[in-house]
Amino acid sequence: CKVTTDITNTVLSQIIELVRNAQEDKPEIQQLGDKISNYFVPAVLGISIITFLINYHTFDIDFQNSMLRAIAVLVISCPCAMGLATPTAVMVGVGRAARNGLLIKGGSTIELFSKTKKIIFDKTGTLTNGEFKIHELKKWNENYHAESIIYELEKHSSHPIAKSLVKHLETDKTNIKFDTVNEIKGKGFNATDATGNTYQFGSAKFTRITDPVLENDFQLFLKINQELVAALSISDEIKNGAKDLTSYFNNKNIETVLLSGDKQQKCDALAGELNIQEVFANQLPEDKIEKIKWFSKKNTTTMFGDGINDAPALTQAHVGISYSKATEVAVQSASIVLLSHNLELVQKAYQICTHTYLTIKQNLFWAFAYNIIAIPLASMGYLSPIFAALTMAFSDIVVIGNSIRLKYKNIDS
Repeated sequence: CKVTTDITNTVLSQIIELVRNAQEDKPEIQQLGDKISNYFVPAVLGISIITFLINYHTFDIDFQNSMLRAIAVLVISCPCAMGLATPTAVMVGVGRAARNGLLIKGGSTIELFSKTKKIIFDKTGTLTNGEFKIHELKKWNENYHAESIIYELEKHSSHPIAKSLVKHLETDKTNIKFDTVNEIKGKGFNATDATGNTYQFGSAKFTRITDPVLENDFQLFLKINQELVAALSISDEIKNGAKDLTSYFNNKNIETVLLSGDKQQKCDALAGELNIQEVFANQLPEDKIEKIKWFSKKNTTTMFGDGINDAPALTQAHVGISYSKATEVAVQSASIVLLSHNLELVQKAYQICTHTYLTIKQNLFWAFAYNIIAIPLASMGYLSPIFAALTMAFSDIVVIGNSIRLKYKNIDS
């Protein structure tokens, strides 16, 4: 029996910690409620004093009844309901998300995702399966074992294309060894061997392929000592539920955007099939960051991606979504993590966040409306301190009950 990690670093412990942190995180609307509460308490004290003075001196009500009315104002206006309005809803919403296979990392994420106006999708491994198939391998120089070279280079990467190529080319591996292998994220590989040969493998732009026919027919190119040795044509399949997901957000008047490092032609074809409204192709990781910054200045944005290349963009968006089996840096960068590769979970996450935020607003409306109505009644003597205490407790029950209702209500809309 060998211990490989501390119990606090296990997957289960990390999931529990994420849920706990999310339930403690305050959305912006709660911060607003907290600010109002800071002014509410001294305001109520002032109203209570004024109630006593007006009743006792202006309306000539005896001291005891004037004092009872002032006390009733204090009792009935206890800001418990306001304090409970947001955290109870967030706790239930995050808990429901966890039961559905979703980890929401903060209460603020709930508010931001419910307000999203633009959702940006990565292509490879996000809307597509990330299981690439080799359609054609063209060689210009048979003296080099291109399959083995590509295998040895791609095994150094965690990109979905690399994983697929390693899987398909594993039977072709030989004893080719490199002295140095340098992966340039989103572009390709540079490598050297013991005899000083240089290797380049990656996109047409990275390997400086200028032949438009080759660029159209192939996606990846291998050069050795600046000589074009081989080219690969690969394809990927669209994930089940991708079209339903993009259609759902389109119907919600949330703009859908495809942001990918893939070729324009492939991105346009995918966007046409999935009814995605805007396309940005040939995007390097740094290009994605700039696009997300630009989008985020205008609207609340959500980014959905799974690769190392997407991690910086996930942090730049107001809300980042990734899979739990994506690269570790992408999971750490995301604010919503899907525990399975099921695209329906993205829609479920939006529904949970939307209804949780709606519940928060309902709770706060009740808390404020209750005080607006109850304080004048208490100051005029219509509510005794005992009845005021019961009314105050009832308002808390309403808020808590409405939050618990979120656990069972139908949110499929």
